[in-house]
Amino acid sequence: MAEVFYVGVDVGTASVRAALVTREGLLKTTAEEPITIWKPQPEHYVQSSTEIWQKCCSVVKEVTSGVQSDQIRGVGFDATCSLVVLDESFQPVPVTHEGDPQKNVVMWMDHRAAEQADRITDTEHRVLSRVGGIMSQEMQPPKLLWLKENLKDSCWDKAAHFFDLPDFLSWKATGSTTRSAPSALCYTHTNVFMYSSVIGADVQGFNLPCEGWPITSRMAMICGTSTCHMAISEKPRFVPGVWGPYLSAMVPDLWLNEGGQSATGSLIDHIVKGHAAYAQLQEQLNQRVPFTGANIYSYLNSHLAQMAGSPPAVDLLGSSLHVWPDFHGNRSPLADPTLKGMVIGLPLSQTVDDLARLYLATLQALALGTRHILDSVKEAGCDIRTLFLCGGLSKNLLFVQIQANATALPVVLPEQSEAVLLGAAVLGACASQDYETIEEAMEKMAKVGRVVQPDQELKSFYDRKYKVFLQLFSHQRDLKKTHVLKSQLGHWGLSFSWRAACPAPDSPFFLFGSPRLVLALRCQAAARVPKIKADKPLADAAKSYTGGGAPNPTQLT
Repeated sequence: MAEVFYVGVDVGTASVRAALVTREGLLKTTAEEPITIWKPQPEHYVQSSTEIWQKCCSVVKEVTSGVQSDQIRGVGFDATCSLVVLDESFQPVPVTHEGDPQKNVVMWMDHRAAEQADRITDTEHRVLSRVGGIMSQEMQPPKLLWLKENLKDSCWDKAAHFFDLPDFLSWKATGSTTRSAPSALCYTHTNVFMYSSVIGADVQGFNLPCEGWPITSRMAMICGTSTCHMAISEKPRFVPGVWGPYLSAMVPDLWLNEGGQSATGSLIDHIVKGHAAYAQLQEQLNQRVPFTGANIYSYLNSHLAQMAGSPPAVDLLGSSLHVWPDFHGNRSPLADPTLKGMVIGLPLSQTVDDLARLYLATLQALALGTRHILDSVKEAGCDIRTLFLCGGLSKNLLFVQIQANATALPVVLPEQSEAVLLGAAVLGACASQDYETIEEAMEKMAKVGRVVQPDQELKSFYDRKYKVFLQLFSHQRDLKKTHVLKSQLGHWGLSFSWRAACPAPDSPFFLFGSPRLVLALRCQAAARVPKIKADKPLADAAKSYTGGGAPNPTQLT
C-alpha cells in the first residue's frame, strides 16, 4: 500500500506556507511564498484574496510534486483573522478609498476602525462580556461598521459575502460557504491548530508541573508577527481585557479565553532594523556568513552571550534598560489600542552592543507582557502551570528562555518546529476520516519535542523588572490624563504650568497633585471658572491626581 500524506496550509501575515505531512506527523517537505501587504493610509493594512489563493495553490503544488494525487488524503487550512470582502458573484470588492478591487482584504492588524470600536464599547451591550468588556478594533464588527460608514457606495452596497480568511480558503477549496466554529464563535482561527499541534500532547515523563493535571493547567501561545495566548477552563471565566469565554472553540466542551499581543515578531524586527547600528550589525554578520535575515537573531543571541560571559548573566544585561512593548496598542489585558511603546534607559552611544541590549530588553518586555496576561487569567481562576509555544518566534531559543524566566514557568516546544503547519495537517487528517476525532489524530501525530525550564536564580530579578514594567504603563496613563486635562484647560483660556514647589498661600496659583508632581493652574479669565465646575471629566481628572476631591473652583482666582 502506498504511503499516504496530509497537506497543511498556513496563511500568515506576510507569507503563505505549506507542508506535506506523513500519517505519523513527520514533515516531509515545506514551501513558502511571500504575500503583499499594502498600507494606503496610516493604520490601514490590506491584502488581496486573489494573490493569497494563488500563493496557496503554488505552495501546495510545490510540496506535492512527485506525489500521486490519491496519496493525498486531506488538506487543512490555517490563516490570520483578516476580513475578505466579495460581491454577489464572489468577485473582490475594494476596501480602500482608491477603489482597487484587488485590495479586498482588511488585515487583522488594521486599526482604521478605532472610533467604531469605541462606539460599540460605549453601548455596554451584554455581548461585550465575551470580549473582555471592550470591543477590539482588530475584530470584524468595527471593521464592518467602518466600511459601511466610509465606503458605502464603493464597498458596502456592493458586498454580498464577508469571509474570515480561513473560511474564504475553505470555500475556495470546496465551494462551501459554511462558516467554521472558531470564526463564528470567537474571531480567532489559530486556537484549534494550536490544540491540534502541541497543547494536547502527552507530557508523561517530562517532569512538568502540568503532568497529572487536566489540560486546563496549560496555556498555549502562538508566537509570530503577533502572539495569541490561550487558556481553557471547565467553566466560563470572564477576564477583563481578554477575549472569551467561548465554548468548544479550541477543545470540545471546554471554555476558551484568548489574550494576545498585537506586535511581537514585528516589534522585534522594528527595534532591530530601525537601530542606527543595524548596518554595522549586517557588516559584522557578513564577515562570518552570507547575510540572510533569518540569522540576524542567532547572531545577536551569541553576541549577547559573549557580552555576558555566562548564560544567567545574559538576562542581567537588561537591568537598566526597560521597554513597554505596545508600539501597536495593547490587546490584552489592558485592551487599549491607544497605548504606545516606551523605552527607558537609552545611552548616547549607538553601537552593536547597544543594539543587542535593546533587542534583549524588547524580548524581556514581551515576556513580561505574557506575565501580565497570565496574572489576569489567574486572577479569574485559571491555574496555569506550563506554557506551550509554537510559531516562528518559538525557534528563537533566547526568546523562549526569557519567556520561561520571566514567568517562572516551564515552556514546552513541539517535536516538529513547524507546529502550525502540522496542526493544519492534523485537521486535514480528520477531514479524511482517517481519524475519528482531533484528539485521536493529535495523539498519533503531535509530540513534545523539548522542555525549557526557567532559571530560578533569576526570579527576584524578573520580579523587580516586572514592577518597573507595570510602572511604565502607570506613567503613560498619567501622562495621557495630563494631556487631556491640559487640552480642556486650554479650551477655557487657562494657562498650564509645572512648578517645582508649592507657591505661597497668597499666590494666584491653585495647586493639586502628588508629592512628586505638582500641577499649578492659574486662572486668566475668572468669568469662565463656573464652566470648570460643571465639567465632570475635568473634575475626575483632577481627582485622580489628588487622590481626593476635585479642586474648588473658588480658589482659581
